[in-house]
Amino acid sequence: MSETAAPALPRVLIVDDSRMVRATIVKHIKGRFDPREEGDGEAGWQTLMLDPSIQVLISDLTMPKLDGYGLLKRVRESNIARIREMPVIMISGDEDESARNRAKENGATDFITKGIGTVELVSRLEALVKLAQTQSELEAMAKQVMVDPESGLPTGEYLKQQGRQALALAQRHGGEISVIVVEIEDFDAFVGKLGRAIGDQLIRQFRAVLSKRVRLEDTVSQTGPAQFTVVCPGIGLDDARAFANRLDQTIRNATISYRGERVEVRLKFGFANSRDDEWQTMTHLLQLAEGRAVQEEEMAAEPIAPEAVEEAPLPGLGIEDAMALLNAGDTEGVKPHLAAIAAQLMPLLKFIEAELKLGMNPENAESRLRNLD
Repeated sequence: MSETAAPALPRVLIVDDSRMVRATIVKHIKGRFDPREEGDGEAGWQTLMLDPSIQVLISDLTMPKLDGYGLLKRVRESNIARIREMPVIMISGDEDESARNRAKENGATDFITKGIGTVELVSRLEALVKLAQTQSELEAMAKQVMVDPESGLPTGEYLKQQGRQALALAQRHGGEISVIVVEIEDFDAFVGKLGRAIGDQLIRQFRAVLSKRVRLEDTVSQTGPAQFTVVCPGIGLDDARAFANRLDQTIRNATISYRGERVEVRLKFGFANSRDDEWQTMTHLLQLAEGRAVQEEEMAAEPIAPEAVEEAPLPGLGIEDAMALLNAGDTEGVKPHLAAIAAQLMPLLKFIEAELKLGMNPENAESRLRNLD
């Protein structure tokens, strides 16, 4: 057996209710592409969702359950980038110009007729696959520049670039932007008491919580070991402080305990606003917000004797925050909380089993979960 496996052929999904049409297309492209077939739009959509290796979609316009227009609309409105940006070739008749125009307006990449020849079809597919691969490589390169590999958040330089653009737009259109600097208070002392591993865990969880709570138009970056900066276009200081208060309350509710002792995680904030600060440059706004981070009144707490790190329970983790960590690829951050999360999910699992009859056994799982306590 060869040590070097042959590269996988690009996978193409063919969705058409005519078995003859599907067979003809498969005959044309087999050997150059890896074809997969579905007989209606709904089945095609499910396949797209489940098979991440599909690179090009070929779809008929008229099909049962979900026609080609509906399938194309779902593709272009998908929250999954690989599906949303996928090349889509629609099968249409030469005479049906209105159908072609409608499909093009909805985002069709190309069109073929049912009598297309092998050479033309293969050349079109190869061009689209190459274009998609090039776009993917360019996006990956851009992401490496924009995103810090350690935090998974935009870099500080990208934060400044976005801030400069937002500031320019605000000046041009009479808007405003706010900058929020948030820092975990006394983080070094926290690490000294509970250990670096617990401190790193806290930063990962806080990063996930903060990323989930900012708006789509906001930019958040980790600008220090325990410091984060958020650029918020279109909001004033009152809204910025309201956001900070909500975030502060969320973090205050997530405490670390050790043998009954509680250590509250506290935040300090600094704010700057383009209007209130008389249209300073973006660099100056960032510096002002950082300089205004005000230390909150320290909470009087009993000292915690440093013990083995693994004996200190981690902060409680809700289902939404667990999903945020998983989406960020941080499975290690979720593992310590699995039993508590499973307990939260148990009522939902019982309801799902009662309604859908999937063959799960939530009662048995619940019994085993109790034995873990």
